[in-house]
Amino acid sequence: MSDLARTFAKAKLSSLPPPETLPEDPPSEPYEDDSSSASSMSSTGTVIPTSSQRPAPLLHWTSYYTQEFYLERPASAARNAAKFHVYFTPPKSSKAPLLVLHHGAGSSALSFGLFAKEVQKAMPEIGVLAIEAREHGSVVWGTDGTADSDLSIHLLSRDLMDMLDLMRTKMAWPELPTVVLVGHSLGGAVVTHAANEGLLGGKLMGFAVLDVVEGSAMETIQHMQTYLASRPKSFATLPAAIEWHIRSRLIRNPQSARASVPSLLLEASDGRWVWRTDLSSTQPYWENWFTGLSAKFLNGKGAKLLILAGTDRLDKELMIGQMQGKFQLQVLPAAGHFLHEDLPEKTAEVIVEFIKRNDRSTLILPPKVSDLLAQGKKV
Repeated sequence: MSDLARTFAKAKLSSLPPPETLPEDPPSEPYEDDSSSASSMSSTGTVIPTSSQRPAPLLHWTSYYTQEFYLERPASAARNAAKFHVYFTPPKSSKAPLLVLHHGAGSSALSFGLFAKEVQKAMPEIGVLAIEAREHGSVVWGTDGTADSDLSIHLLSRDLMDMLDLMRTKMAWPELPTVVLVGHSLGGAVVTHAANEGLLGGKLMGFAVLDVVEGSAMETIQHMQTYLASRPKSFATLPAAIEWHIRSRLIRNPQSARASVPSLLLEASDGRWVWRTDLSSTQPYWENWFTGLSAKFLNGKGAKLLILAGTDRLDKELMIGQMQGKFQLQVLPAAGHFLHEDLPEKTAEVIVEFIKRNDRSTLILPPKVSDLLAQGKKV
């Protein structure tokens, strides 16, 4: 979220036609593949579609995850009733870690689709759980029966923990697998809060934050309503919405746009497609999400990874922490704010390396001296 306005400013949206003038017919030709000839690539290695190109058919969640669940949380004295929407690919063994993915504001679990597929190619044994927050595909009901739209950081983190607990029950796990948390933008703030609060205890191997830091986030907050007012309010068709995301360069990977954009929209009674999440209404929580984020990140339990689309996003506190070796930093300058969508293979490569480096279950410890002596060996 912190770099969303910056992304659009660079894209010069005013030069784009309004959504009503974008193609509305079913696509006749697919986009060129991301890895096609250099003629379709910019100097940074990202696809720039021409105005004559149109999105290929929409992509289904089954291309990236094996299961879809609606996890129900009954009302209690401490919690409101909820129905959480998640996508899941189970780990192949009890020792395999579980990668838990939390999207950004206004986004969805399918924004991680291509990334999740690349992770599973590199680590077939790993489990993946991609969750959707309240007001983003999951629903939490208040005591009066209406939707509870409280998006404060402690409740979003608590929802995340409840989803993990509900998955443990559903899968009949005696205990949670070792967990690696990954969050993009707002999701990065959520997983950082959970790590800082120690909500997973010893089950947390580490956490990764994608393209959000406190400094730039707080600077951008004051401009967010202006950016939101400039967005199209609706689209005539899903292909028009997909093309708008690509031509504005909000999402630079056409395949990821086909997978994720439809999940961001709902069909209205007049047949047009409107935003699922009203981001303007979340303004009261913006400072709550990002205030103190740098300190919480540095103090969070477990190994830490920060992946950014540019080094200019680092604030002073993180610069000092990075020089002190408190976390791993990876910069992907060829990507935009949605770096896991723009460069899913590279992002997955960084995450997999991070997991392998910090997975202590694979460590082979040297034998104890007492055991060697008992075996009659010299030491």
